Formats: sequence, C-alpha cells, structure tokens
Amino acid sequence: MGKKILISDIAKALNVSITTVSFILNGKAKEKRISDGLTKKVLEYINEVGYKPNELAKSLRTGKTKIIGLMVEDISNPFFANIARYIEEKAYKRGYRIIYCSTENDTAKTSELIRMFRDRHVDGYIITPSEGIDKDIENLLTDQLPLVLFDRNLPHLQTNYVVSDNFRGAYEATLHLAEQGFKKIGFVTLNSDQSQMGDRLSGYLKAIEVFQLTPYIKKITTSIEEQNKIDSLTEFFIIEKPDAVFFATNYLAISGLRALKDAETPLPALVSFDDHVLFRLYNPTITVVSQPIEQIASELINILLKQLDNPKGKAILQQIILPSMLIVRESSIKKKGK
Repeated sequence: MGKKILISDIAKALNVSITTVSFILNGKAKEKRISDGLTKKVLEYINEVGYKPNELAKSLRTGKTKIIGLMVEDISNPFFANIARYIEEKAYKRGYRIIYCSTENDTAKTSELIRMFRDRHVDGYIITPSEGIDKDIENLLTDQLPLVLFDRNLPHLQTNYVVSDNFRGAYEATLHLAEQGFKKIGFVTLNSDQSQMGDRLSGYLKAIEVFQLTPYIKKITTSIEEQNKIDSLTEFFIIEKPDAVFFATNYLAISGLRALKDAETPLPALVSFDDHVLFRLYNPTITVVSQPIEQIASELINILLKQLDNPKGKAILQQIILPSMLIVRESSIKKKGK
C-alpha cells in the first residue's frame, strides 16, 4: 500500500499553499478569488493521484457529516423498504448519505440506536417512533436537532411528521366491505397505543357504527413468536367465523393468510392496510389500503433538508397528513348468490 496523500503533498507538488488547496477542496475557490485555471489544475492533479479527503476532519471543519439517520420499524417490510429507497435516492442528489436501521418496535433497541446516531453526529433524523421512546425524541427536540417522524406521530410532542390519513383509509375500507353486504367484519390489529393503530381502529369502528354492525376485534401482541400469532388468529377465525376480515398491517395479513389455511374455514373477504407483492400474486388478489409511498418519502426529505439548509432559522412546524387510496381487488368483492 502506497503512502497516503496529504493536502501538503498536493501543495508541494503544485508549488501552491496548503490553504489554497484547502479552499479549492472545500468549494471556496470563487469566494477566495482563486483563478479558474489554478482551480482546474489542482482538481485535475487530485484526480490523477487519487487523493481521498479525510471525512472526519472535513466534518470537524464544516460541522456536518452529510449523513442522515433513518430509523424504521422493519427495513424488510416493503412499505419501509420502498420509503428508504426513495429517501436515499433524493438525499444522494443533495450530497447526503443514509444510515438506516430497524427498531423492531423495541423501545430499548430504539433508544440505543438513537444514541448510536448521536455518537455518529448524523446531521438529521428521520424516525418511525416505537412506543415508550418519547423522552429520547424530546431530547432531540430540546437539542434542536433536525428531526421528522413518519408513519406515526407522538401526539403530545410538537414535532414535524408525515403520515397518511389512517382513520379515513380504515373507514373507507370497512365501508367497502359493508357495502358489499358483509355483516360480520373482523378487524385484526396490534395490541398497541401507537397513533396510526389507534386511528385505523377508530376508522373501522366508525364504519361499523354507520352500518349498525357488531365489531369483532382481535388484538395481537407484537412481541410474540410468529407461530403464536398464527395460532391465536386461527382460534379467532374458528370461533368468530367472520365473513370479512380487515387487517391493520400487511404483515398481520400475511400471518392471517397462514392462519386461515390452518383454520380450514371458508375463506372470508380480505382487506389489508398496506400493500405487498404477495397480495397481487395470491388467489384471489387481495384488496389493500395503499399509502402514497413516494410522496411520503418526498415530503420527509424535503422537510429535513429545509432544516439542514437553515439550521439557525425559525423552525416552522410541518405536520402533513396525506390521503391513502383503496385499491379494490378480487378478495373483497362478494360473489353473487352468497
């Protein structure tokens, strides 16, 4: 391995000052009235010798790492994976890199990951908050660090956030099932106080009330093993025998499909909140409430970049609620004669 090239080596080779090379590297050539010819000469030489700047030293000079921390519930879930992809694409165009991780809705893990991001001195935070993480988020706000939440919010904290209209999405999905003539509409959700889950439950209950139906609600604990979820759902389907089921998340819907196979009961009408590639391949194809993934990602990165571009400016709180869309497929259409 050859000797690491330093700014001083470049300055010596080109017979210019270290300060001049530093200004050019930091994009300050015009500001410091360095000629275009000399700037071109230095940049060409840097490319020729393969000089790589010390990122730590650069961040200490500028006060920026050009890194954004992205924290989601589960990066393997298509909803979060697609949002991460769009955010990464948009951030890259602005010179930022993304570090992302999954919390698995684990409070202790989320807290630890926030500490890790702080230790790495990331410039900004995009977070899907777990339950019980309020104090950590409050500390980020107190320290005036650029932050935006998504998928859910913390109602008692004044934060930037981007969410879809979970109440309206669940309401319209349940109305659709009721309008098809289904009378025993079950709702499978998480045993959770998260804002988006509360809104989806409220939307379901409102539609049930409109049609004067009886609610059938099954709450699943997030921390239990997958097979235990399937067993619990199988029991629910066998005992309650719903003629339609609305799942509050796509991963609950996947667990539900496995449970329905085990239950060996007639297949009810199905709707899932959030899409999944499997739902377009399943027979029958599954109706979903689809969130505007690209728009969510765009709003998130725009809000954060505004904070990063103007760190000392007066912060204007941005709390954005985007409409979701019901995509009707085969699974929720009542067959004639049934």
